[in-house]
Amino acid sequence: MSLYEELVNHTQRNYSSRYDIYSRGGTLYELSKKEPLPYEEQIKEFKKQIKEADCVIVGGASGLSAAGGGDFYYDDTPSYRKYFGKYAKKYGFKGAFAGSFYQYSDPAEKWGYLATFLHTTQNAEIRKPYLDLDELLKGKEFFILTTNQDTQFVKLYPEEKVAQIQGDHRFFQCSRQCSDDTWDSVRPVNEMIEAMGENTAIPTDMIPRCPHCGAEAFPWVRGYGNFLQGKKYNEQYQKITDYIQKHKDEKILFLELGVGRMTPMFIQEPFWELTRALPQTHYISLNDQYDFVPEGIEDRAMAIKGDIATILENALKV
Repeated sequence: MSLYEELVNHTQRNYSSRYDIYSRGGTLYELSKKEPLPYEEQIKEFKKQIKEADCVIVGGASGLSAAGGGDFYYDDTPSYRKYFGKYAKKYGFKGAFAGSFYQYSDPAEKWGYLATFLHTTQNAEIRKPYLDLDELLKGKEFFILTTNQDTQFVKLYPEEKVAQIQGDHRFFQCSRQCSDDTWDSVRPVNEMIEAMGENTAIPTDMIPRCPHCGAEAFPWVRGYGNFLQGKKYNEQYQKITDYIQKHKDEKILFLELGVGRMTPMFIQEPFWELTRALPQTHYISLNDQYDFVPEGIEDRAMAIKGDIATILENALKV
């Protein structure tokens, strides 16, 4: 097991054993009681830390995509109605995930919804916060770790610079895990959308199936079912582990973007532990709801609370 996966598993055990704390939006860490800098000074410090870092490890989570308009996952937003309106009208869903986990009586209807979901993210333009982040990173050595499955980062950067540890909407897997294979979902999803038209179900013979055993396929993402944690999954963890080990003696900036309270185990708490363990490192988080800074790293850490898109825009102006 790689270094980074060990850190994730440690946090997952904490999360499971003390869910009472995490479910209330808390953490097991003692948090700093220091007053944060005024916002304008935080922006200047943010820009300064990027400039002075030898390399930046970005941890991009759902809040980053939401800040750029990808806010249809949990809520009945205008963007949700734009892309999923026919399902909202038919079923009363109040967000994209509600439709993803609904128990459909007809598999063709279920795949009509899943194809709509995957097509929406696969074909989305690169959102402005990602482009602004890219501009801030110009000329820097960096690596991207993300729990987002929406393909935004891999539209910007080569695969070797991005670790997608929660899966990727561009791939299918076997629901039975009969093999360690994943395969392209983009072309079949496009064909499903074209065949479905204004209906809510795809033709039954288009339900994607495993090329090896004929079982129904799944998107290769955690959350849809029997998530395949095989070669591709291990490669993602190995990429981030190799990057950390290569740069561990350098001045690393761990930059956390948009981690929510349901998933502190994949980016947030591993970043805290790495900042604590590597004395030359620094940690900064951008979040519109939380400004958590552990007491143990408070002299090398900062949390900027506010709209992520606005923070990135403001940093570009400094």
